[in-house]
Amino acid sequence: MLNNNMFDHSKIDFKVSKHPMYQANGDVIDPAIGMVLKREDSMEPLSVVSEGYTPVQYHDIVSQVEDGLIESGINMAGAEFFTGVFNNGSQLELRAKFPAHEQSIGRLTDMVVPQFVFRTSHNKTWGNNGMVGLWRSMCWNTLVSGSKLAYTYGRHTKGFSVPTFAAKVKNAAEYIAGDGMTQMNNWFDTMIDRDTIIDMFSETLASRMDNVKRTKVTNKVMLSHLMKIFDEEARHLHGKSAYGSYASNTNGSLWCAYNAATHWSSHVSESKSDTPQNVRVTREDRVKKMLSSPEWLSLEGTSNEPATMLAA
Repeated sequence: MLNNNMFDHSKIDFKVSKHPMYQANGDVIDPAIGMVLKREDSMEPLSVVSEGYTPVQYHDIVSQVEDGLIESGINMAGAEFFTGVFNNGSQLELRAKFPAHEQSIGRLTDMVVPQFVFRTSHNKTWGNNGMVGLWRSMCWNTLVSGSKLAYTYGRHTKGFSVPTFAAKVKNAAEYIAGDGMTQMNNWFDTMIDRDTIIDMFSETLASRMDNVKRTKVTNKVMLSHLMKIFDEEARHLHGKSAYGSYASNTNGSLWCAYNAATHWSSHVSESKSDTPQNVRVTREDRVKKMLSSPEWLSLEGTSNEPATMLAA
């Protein structure tokens, strides 16, 4: 083993195993129908699995993830690691930030740090799912990337290839430091009329289906939230002397819109959700779809659709 326990192994220091299921009268249910996966320390059930399912222990997966990060060659100086265990061990999320690769966007005060996220589970909600993205230190956003280079996915029961995983982490880190950083700086320099941003959000993140009219309508509460963050970003980054009066700006940059979206995906109120970790995953996916939508691509100038842009 190469790793030296970057993540907190005490949180995953339990094993899972398969056990028979029983009917109400005490009879054993045919294992071909299903078996229950339980924590061995508390015997708490986590999921129903097939008879042929081979339990994969968190400790083994995390150790391989740690080996993959080391093999990727990413600079670990000052690295920060987070180990999140949810639903009594049903779900696991690993996060790591790498300050040695910190870079600036548009101005020296807006710093971003490469961040690695890996998720897996015992209850089938998450497969082995890893990505490398960015973390924005100014307002603590996880910056969602739509790039396939920064993403890897595999079934929980599928073999985990450390060299393959390490190569993907390396490629993702190189993409972020190169083309990805260039793209984000272009977003910072691309000034767009505020009304155009409203239209873009109305067609993407703030769009919902009206079940009565069976047509797409705008979620005005969500749109209001997104535009409030957009205005704050524009006020800070592009306002006079770094700050202008609130609601005085009539435009902002694509970087402001991007951070309004990732602020929404990163900041999930735990008081309004029993499973905030699942909400974050769903929101991250929606932001990825926004970044590949015709509405967004037209604003960044990668499609032929018209956009209302302002000179930087």
